[in-house]
Amino acid sequence: MRLFFAMFALALLGQPASAQTTDRTIDEIKTETLARAQTGAYPALGIQPIDASDALGRIHSRDPDEWAAAWSAVADTYMAKAKAASDPKEADANFVRAWRLYYFAQWPSPTSAGKQAAYQKAIDAYLQHARSFDPPLEVVHIPYEGKEIVGYLRLPANAPRPVPLVLAISGLDSRKETVAETYAAAVPEGIGFFAVDSPGTGQAPRKADESADQMYSRVLDYLATRGEIDKNRILVHGQSFGAYWAAKLAHTEAKRLAGAVAQSPPIHRTFQQDFFRSRMYTREYLFDYVPASLFVYGMKSADELIGFLPKMSLQAQGLLGKPTAPILVVGGSRDTQVPIEDLELLINSGTEPREAWINPAGGHMGRSAGTWPDPVIFKKIILPWEVRHLSAKTDAP
Repeated sequence: MRLFFAMFALALLGQPASAQTTDRTIDEIKTETLARAQTGAYPALGIQPIDASDALGRIHSRDPDEWAAAWSAVADTYMAKAKAASDPKEADANFVRAWRLYYFAQWPSPTSAGKQAAYQKAIDAYLQHARSFDPPLEVVHIPYEGKEIVGYLRLPANAPRPVPLVLAISGLDSRKETVAETYAAAVPEGIGFFAVDSPGTGQAPRKADESADQMYSRVLDYLATRGEIDKNRILVHGQSFGAYWAAKLAHTEAKRLAGAVAQSPPIHRTFQQDFFRSRMYTREYLFDYVPASLFVYGMKSADELIGFLPKMSLQAQGLLGKPTAPILVVGGSRDTQVPIEDLELLINSGTEPREAWINPAGGHMGRSAGTWPDPVIFKKIILPWEVRHLSAKTDAP
């Protein structure tokens, strides 16, 4: 796939809708969720409309535990079918269906006891699904500051050792399980992956702050100890909030990375107080963006979070303009969550040429309904770039 070099002309086609001042009502959430399930749009990607209708029919309020219970009840039926199935393929299909529903039961973050229980069930269902993988998926536990980093490692079976690898980082509301499922497509290309949660999400051992990238430096330390992995051919790919960490690592770990894919990366403007206030209730995000953000940063109020966020800016941290690993920037001009100016800032900093794929009609992550959904962007844009860079990188010490 031909990539567009975006050193220029990233003009907005149309203006974003005026800022909303309240989140969706439960009826609006239900209508929008079903619509997204019917079109395969994020975050209902992979959820069958019939299952969405079943779950939504059980929900009558915005109570997070009611949300979790409704989706989990539907997921439970597929877990039962999976465990009762005599055909391994039938069992696996039901495990996948259950996992996606449990994941959605805790979406966008496990802010209540019911959502926390749903997330644990999502992990369990995913690992049941992973039992069918060939080559297998390894659950890795890396000691970190008295806790542990949990990641999923999967390496191609027949590729010459040591193999190249992508360090794949999830976003604010995606999880390492969703990332691992996406990166199954890299394994036949002879590329391994290590999927890991963003700080403050999933099983991450620490909340998000301006130094949480230390988590990923520890992961790189670990990967260097694995003889099956070529430590000179490691890329990082981050999605949305994960793209922030990928962009930062491209600077702080430039010598240890063969490249970085930053997909809708927050860089500077995203963290400014006026912009955060304007996007708190963007309709591009399904619901509960503020509660999810508070959970990720471990903060109690929007005002506390808004006061802290400018510290996250890579410009404020003095990183922009410093040497980096090669970077591919991916995004959409109509993104209401991460403004196009943040992508332009990353593209135009430093002295080395940058590559970018920008969808002028795209929103967050570069996606646009029907033409550029998430799986298509990954398979046609991101994975080919990774294959090219990991193939070109020498394995010389």
